[in-house]
Amino acid sequence: MVVVTQVAVIGAGQWGRNLVRTYAKLGVLAVVADVDETARALLSQEHSEVSWCTDFRQILQSDIPAVAIATPAATHYSLAREALLAHKDVFVEKPLTLSVSEARRLVEIARRTGRVLMVGHLLLFQPGIQRLKQLIDEGRVGVVRSIHQERVKLGRVRTVEDVTWSLGVHDLAVQHFLIGTAPERVRVVAQNVLPSGVADDAYLHLGYPGGTWSHLHVSWLWPISRRSLTVIGSEGMLVFDEIAQTLTYHHKGVHPNLEVYDEGEEMVLSSSESALELECRHFLECVETRRKPIADGKQGLAVVQVLEAVAEQLRVRRRVRRGGYR
Repeated sequence: MVVVTQVAVIGAGQWGRNLVRTYAKLGVLAVVADVDETARALLSQEHSEVSWCTDFRQILQSDIPAVAIATPAATHYSLAREALLAHKDVFVEKPLTLSVSEARRLVEIARRTGRVLMVGHLLLFQPGIQRLKQLIDEGRVGVVRSIHQERVKLGRVRTVEDVTWSLGVHDLAVQHFLIGTAPERVRVVAQNVLPSGVADDAYLHLGYPGGTWSHLHVSWLWPISRRSLTVIGSEGMLVFDEIAQTLTYHHKGVHPNLEVYDEGEEMVLSSSESALELECRHFLECVETRRKPIADGKQGLAVVQVLEAVAEQLRVRRRVRRGGYR
């Protein structure tokens, strides 16, 4: 497919710079909007040919058909809303919004205006996740019993969104992609250690229709960086190491008669492809062909619904503690 779409990037901060570089590499970067002079200076050294503006509304008034939003999460709703109403196709970094009501409104505006709305759930474009989904759908592990995920590291600490919104959003998007539905039950245990005012470390347990459970640990107060996903099935197990970019199939488990079996393991994928480039190419393809993105607005909404349920549980517990209960 020959891509002719031009894309404007709104926000050139830490992650926005990656989008700028990728769209520039793909030859479709039209303009970058950012009010931060330091951010502009840093990127101008790499991309002297890039056009800049300080007011994103200049982009909305232009004939550029698509925008990629990489600004702080609290601004996602207002920027995406204005862009959709200006009849732009919109890519917005995760999370889609910080509330279910706002996410629903964006999904409805995109439907009403006929615009593409895609969320930056980057992990869905990891070749290992795509292959893992394929193996599950082919029945390679039988019935999925449980999914175990770990995303832990030291820093970068946030003060607005907690660790579930900042880190957990990745893995919740993967769960929705693999299972294909929303959870019926959500439980969370979290801790606020640092003076950030938000949860630094959390364990999420989600129950899905059919009996599948997922267990997710996210933390930015951890000595070792680990990003992994394990699928336990009735006929085998899969382990994706996101850091090493390897996917391993373990033909082992426990028979119905409680006999343990171990028939070895095999590496089914080792990849060095750029998930970000694959994600950006997918957005361009959706703009060109009008197909629904893998990570569309509805998936972004489903993830925000889980995050809001988690946030509500944590709010209730804080109120109970202040009232003298345990």
